[in-house]
Amino acid sequence: MVRKFLYLVAFVIALVIVLAVAYRLNPGPFMRAAMVPTEEFREPQPLRQGYAENAMWIARAGMTGDNPTLWMPRAIDTATRDPAEGPVANPPRVPVEPERGNAAIFFIHPTSYLKRDHWNAPLDDAEANWRALLFVRGMASTMAGAGDVWVPRYQQAAMGAFLTEDTDTANRALNVAYGDVSAAFDQFLADVGPDRPIILAGHSQGALHLTRLLRDKVAGRPIASRIVAAYVVGWPVSVRHDLPRMGLPACEGQESTNCVLGWQTFAEPADPSLILEVYDNSIGFDGQSRRDSAMLCVNPISGTANGTAPRSANLGTVKADDGFADGTLFPGATGARCDGGRGFLLIGEGPEVGPFVLPGNNYHVFDYPLFWANVRADARRRLAAFQAR
Repeated sequence: MVRKFLYLVAFVIALVIVLAVAYRLNPGPFMRAAMVPTEEFREPQPLRQGYAENAMWIARAGMTGDNPTLWMPRAIDTATRDPAEGPVANPPRVPVEPERGNAAIFFIHPTSYLKRDHWNAPLDDAEANWRALLFVRGMASTMAGAGDVWVPRYQQAAMGAFLTEDTDTANRALNVAYGDVSAAFDQFLADVGPDRPIILAGHSQGALHLTRLLRDKVAGRPIASRIVAAYVVGWPVSVRHDLPRMGLPACEGQESTNCVLGWQTFAEPADPSLILEVYDNSIGFDGQSRRDSAMLCVNPISGTANGTAPRSANLGTVKADDGFADGTLFPGATGARCDGGRGFLLIGEGPEVGPFVLPGNNYHVFDYPLFWANVRADARRRLAAFQAR
């Protein structure tokens, strides 16, 4: 009996090793099996209330109570502190800028619904809402120095919509999500009035919806002149086939305005094959294949298109504690360079920021936190340049 038990243990260990290796070599099927919804697509019920109601927003100018976009990390000066001294027990908060900007900022959060129950997240799903709150703290907080941040709740497409081979169903789920985002954007414009400068930002699924907003509601319209910058982060944008239809050019320099920033972060050795497989088989906004076209890469440290920056120029990477219930800001954690080929942002070996690095050394979850202080400074700098002009 003992021998049979040992054989069983050995078999289970071997199976786990085989599955782990298979996942590392070809994670797609495993991720699909774990996350693609099992139900037939069903159009969600119409929203019970519109975006004039505060309940439809995670954050919004004038809302009372805790505002997650005003989250700030703690600061530690790694340049002058000897690591042998050990961690700082309770480092001070990063001081808020003496004067916040007057921009109105519309931020679309990334996918936070990981279940297989539905193709679109119910707005009352507690787990998805909790995860979205953490994302808003760690990402949208980079924008808050430039002004008030609006973050809508929306019936986001499930994570499985990005993994399924059923593209028709995936597109139906994404269209539902975009419909909510579009309605929220209309309310945002009504809230902010006709004069305030506007910053647009999003990540991952949120960045995908932002590309459509730019194409549908900004390009060729008077509002385009009010856009300080659009941060389309964590989603591939073809410089040739998407950007011209989005109505704004790439941000070439640190003080460029009326322009678009974007990056997708990988440590090295990088394996972006999962992204390239989908990207190269997709169609751009101009109706042409995106195959082999370069993606938008604006270096978030230098603020320049296709730029390179040393780690000494990184003003601060956030390492989160308890999700983003808390976090510490470490300057000089990593440099970054746009690869000059397909348009990925490469950071060398990559710092230790948490357990959520994706296959291929993809630091997707950390696209904003890795460069938290630089992105915050970037938004303020572009706003100042916009207003000076």
